[in-house]
Amino acid sequence: MAAGKKVLPGFQLTLGYTLFYLFLIVLIPLSALLFKTFSLSWDQFWSAVASPRVLASYRLTFGASLLAASVNVVAGLLVAWVLVRYRFPGKKIVDALVDLPFALPTAVAGISLSALLAGNGWIGQYLEPHGIQLAFNPNGIVIALIFIGLPFVVRTVQPVLEDAEKELEEAATCLGATRWQTFRLVILPSIGPALLTGFAMAFARAIGEYGSVIFIAGNVPMVSEITPLIIIGKLEQYDYAGATAVASVMLLFAFLLLLVINALQSWQRRRSGASA
Repeated sequence: MAAGKKVLPGFQLTLGYTLFYLFLIVLIPLSALLFKTFSLSWDQFWSAVASPRVLASYRLTFGASLLAASVNVVAGLLVAWVLVRYRFPGKKIVDALVDLPFALPTAVAGISLSALLAGNGWIGQYLEPHGIQLAFNPNGIVIALIFIGLPFVVRTVQPVLEDAEKELEEAATCLGATRWQTFRLVILPSIGPALLTGFAMAFARAIGEYGSVIFIAGNVPMVSEITPLIIIGKLEQYDYAGATAVASVMLLFAFLLLLVINALQSWQRRRSGASA
């Protein structure tokens, strides 16, 4: 290759293409959403986004997402730890199954979970006689969100564990540290930023989830109705302005979570650079 010859086209062409792509795919749809929302007066906007039914959907959506992401932090750490630190038959199959929620259509996931957890399902038929109902109520929503959010934590923590210096753990053990002390004082600080990033990504993913939830939620107003379903319902009633108003609130939270995720990733890179 000739000296100075670039693999990609020049800066101006690539920058122009990037801006055009972002404008066409991202900015135009979001602008249309905001412009439609601005057609409402303040009273109309507040009535659309703060009605009792919508507020109940916010509480359920964010509460279930927070609970699911919290569970995934623990479960994702355990799965990543097993995949990194142990060798066992079928390890590659287990590693591939972690990505199943990424490849599986969300509607298929929802139908599968319903078939398992419903009162006549393979698992639900043994639980409901004991008063444990996991489908068609908020419990089912949390389970669905755990299913779709687990890979985000595993795939965020796994490479950090692989790059962790085992010599530090061995040194701590030689100095008399217990397993819990080694984990709390040596391992956890090194994987903490990755855990927080995985938590934020799983939380953000759960907030906007729709397909896997509606089949197992029951969709009872004020009880098991998520915010994305509220938006779909308003669209079906031709209340486009109301739907965009609620969607704007969700968009605001999505931007805030995006900022948090970027800040956590930046912090993780700085820590990695400092330790190197």
